[in-house]
Amino acid sequence: MSWRIAGAYLESCNCDAICPCRMIDGIVGARSTYGICYGLLGWRIDEGSANRIDLSGLGVALACRYDDDEPGSPWTIVLYVDERGDDYQRAAIEDIFLGRCGGEHVLKLPWVRKPSEVVDVRTASIELDRPGRSLRVGRVGSIRVSRRADDDRVVACGIPGYDRGGNEYYADELRLDDEPFGWELEGNCAFATTFEYTSQG
Repeated sequence: MSWRIAGAYLESCNCDAICPCRMIDGIVGARSTYGICYGLLGWRIDEGSANRIDLSGLGVALACRYDDDEPGSPWTIVLYVDERGDDYQRAAIEDIFLGRCGGEHVLKLPWVRKPSEVVDVRTASIELDRPGRSLRVGRVGSIRVSRRADDDRVVACGIPGYDRGGNEYYADELRLDDEPFGWELEGNCAFATTFEYTSQG
């Protein structure tokens, strides 16, 4: 399947800012702050298609947890796909984000390249605002950011790609209440940037 998606990305996890998993001033990070990491990731697809199926305007989110000290540090995830999409659009998004359609960058994403448990794929309303500072996943999850935490350092994250810098924030809110996950944090790390994934790279 030939596909490409591009747009905005916002994430927050329980690590301290700047998240130690980031690349900071060209230096790749290491293990998470507390050894067990959990958080919420969100993508807004501004431009996208898969085999002529238009994916523009749809959102995706992923709730996750992993333990650095568990062999292979497998991820436990719930994938959320935008309820505004039809069956074909939602299926294409699911296949892309779970690595079933290839793409050099997607195949390197940690929940794709590592052993992982996909608890469920769920439909929800997903809204990542235009400034890229607020994510809402139905009634179950949200991220809000406003305060920068990078102090003019160059910060990048491997999930959207180390080739593109972004802004590190302190989270005003990281909330998720949807089995098997449940947390509500503030003052932890968050990161905002753009992304582009394709079947060619």
